[in-house]
Amino acid sequence: MTNKILKYSSALLLLAAMAFTGCKKLDDINHDPTKPTTAEPQYLLAGAQKAAMDVLYSGLQNGYIAMHYAQYWSANSRTDDSRYKLDEGNNSTMWNNLYRISLNNLETIVRQNATQPATPQLAVQTAIARVSACWIYQILADAYGNVPYSSTFKLDEGNLKPGYDDAKTVYGHLLDTLQAQIAIFDANKGVAATGDVIYNGSADKWAKLAHSLMLRIAMRMADADGAKAKQIIEAHYQQAFTSNDDNAQFIYLNAAPNKFPFNDSEREIPDFFVSATLVDYMQTTGDPRLPIYARPSKDDKSLTGMPYGWASADASRPSPGHYSYPGTQIYSATMPGILMNYAEVEFILAEAAARGMSVGEASTHYINGIKASVEYWKKLTNNTGITDAVVDKFVGGVPYDAADWRNVIGTQKWLALYPQGFQGWYERTRLNFKKPGGQAFFIAPVSGSMDQSAPFVPYRLTYLVTEQAQNQAAYTEAAKAIGGDQKGTKLWFNKF
Repeated sequence: MTNKILKYSSALLLLAAMAFTGCKKLDDINHDPTKPTTAEPQYLLAGAQKAAMDVLYSGLQNGYIAMHYAQYWSANSRTDDSRYKLDEGNNSTMWNNLYRISLNNLETIVRQNATQPATPQLAVQTAIARVSACWIYQILADAYGNVPYSSTFKLDEGNLKPGYDDAKTVYGHLLDTLQAQIAIFDANKGVAATGDVIYNGSADKWAKLAHSLMLRIAMRMADADGAKAKQIIEAHYQQAFTSNDDNAQFIYLNAAPNKFPFNDSEREIPDFFVSATLVDYMQTTGDPRLPIYARPSKDDKSLTGMPYGWASADASRPSPGHYSYPGTQIYSATMPGILMNYAEVEFILAEAAARGMSVGEASTHYINGIKASVEYWKKLTNNTGITDAVVDKFVGGVPYDAADWRNVIGTQKWLALYPQGFQGWYERTRLNFKKPGGQAFFIAPVSGSMDQSAPFVPYRLTYLVTEQAQNQAAYTEAAKAIGGDQKGTKLWFNKF
C-alpha cells in the first residue's frame, strides 16, 4: 500500500511542480490552481509528507542552508553559501513548497474530511493532517520569525495577501492544536487512518509524536517563556517517546522517484565536506558515530573535516581529496527522513531537569539521549563494531556536569540531531553552547561572512524577495515587528 501511495503522490507532486514553475501570483500560498479537486485524502497526506521531507532534506535547502548554518558541513563547491550568502532560489523553494504543496494538501484534507460522514478513521486522518501542519509551521516560524498562519488558505474569503502572524502567537496556536489532536487520538486508540507513510496511520503512534512535538516547542521557548515551557513539558513528557521504536521517520524507497532526496546512488556528490567542527570534536571524544557521519578522505583515507566557510578561491585551501565527504549512510537512497526521534526527547528532558523542571534526573536523560542516538545509527547501518562496551566507554568519556549543563547537553544534542540541519541550526542559536568547559565550539567562516548582519551565524532566513513586491504591506509590517528583515536578527526565543 505504501508503494502505491508514494507512486500516486509523486505523480501529483510532479504535476504541481511543473505548474508552480511559472506561477508567481499573490494567491500561491492560498490556492493551488493545478491540484486535482478529486484527489483522495490519503494521497494528499502522503504527498504532503513527502513534499516536506524532500525539501527539508534536499541538498539545496538542507545542504546549502541548514547543514551550513548548523556547521555540520562545509562547502566544496558554491562556498559563498557557507559564508551566508543566501541563494534566493533555494530560499523561495523551501517557503513555496512547504506552503503551496505540503500545507495546502493538509488543509485540503481537513476541509474534504469535514464534508464526509464522521468515522474514527477520518477523525484520525484529520488529526494526523493537523499535527503534520504543526510540525511544518514550527519549522517556518523558526526559520523566518513571523509567518503567514491564521490568514493562509482563505482565497474563498477574498484574502489574496495573507498577513504575517507573530511567531510567539503562532507557537501558542500550535500548542493548542496539538493538545486538541491528542484528545482525538486518545478517543480513537487502535484506529489506523490511510495515507500516512510515517506511522501507517496509527492513532497511538501519532499521539506520542504530538506529545513529543509539544516538548520541542516548549523547550525552544524556554528562555523566552520559562513558566509556559515548564507547564507544557511537565504535563506531556510521560506520554512522549520512550524508545527508538517511537521515532517519526519518512521511509524512502530504493527506486525513483521515492529515493532519499540527496543520495549518491547514481552519481558522486562532491558539494560538501563534513566540517572540522564536527569531526575534530567527535575524534577527541572517541565518538563511535563518526565513521557513520563521515567517510574517509580520498587522498589518505583519514576522517578529516574541512574548517568551516573556507572559500574555494583561497589558494591556500588544500585539494578536495584531503577532506571527508558525509558518510555513505547519510547519502543512501534509503536514508530515512527524520521528523523527530527519541534521542531528541531525552535531551529535551535532560535540559528540562537541568532547568529545575520535575521530569526526573538530568544525568539519566542525558545518558539515555546519547545511547539512543548511538543505538539508532548502529541499527540503521548494521554496525556490529559498536558493542555495549564501546558505547559504555564513550558515554563514560562525556560525563554530565550540572554546573555546565548548557554546553554538555548542547554538544551531544547537536551531534544527535545530525543530519537534521534545520533542527541543529535552531538549537545551535538557541542554546549558544560551547564545548564542555567553555572553550569555543563553533567558528566564524574562515574566509569571512558575506552578510554583515551575521558575522558569526545567521539567526533566521530573510523573507522572499517576491513578498516584498507582491505582499508589500504584510511584508513591511512583519519585517518591522521582528526587528528587521536580516539574517542577523534574533528571533523571539533567541536570548543569548
